[in-house]
Amino acid sequence: MKPSFVAGAVIGYVLGARAGRERYEHIVRIARRVAGSQTIQATAGVLQAQAAEAAGRAKDRVISRIPLVSGAGSGRATSSRAGTTAGRPGTTTAGTTTVGATTSTANGHHR
Repeated sequence: MKPSFVAGAVIGYVLGARAGRERYEHIVRIARRVAGSQTIQATAGVLQAQAAEAAGRAKDRVISRIPLVSGAGSGRATSSRAGTTAGRPGTTTAGTTTVGATTSTANGHHR
């Protein structure tokens, strides 16, 4: 490589880096000025309060739709499918029948 090409590349890099740094610092100054604005601060506070209120309402809606499960002290939750109770011998769960420690599928195979 020619020394003049290398010198030109170095000078170009230095000037570009300096210009890039100055532009970055300018953008940061503007962003800080905008973020510190009373209008922005007030708007952010209102939006945060509205978001918290909406989240609370959504949580209340979800909780109100969850059915209470009463196991009468058994410590087991029953399945929501009619007529099935997961994990108990002799009951069906999705096409299988549990007998003792053996599970039979609908086609008669044992697992």
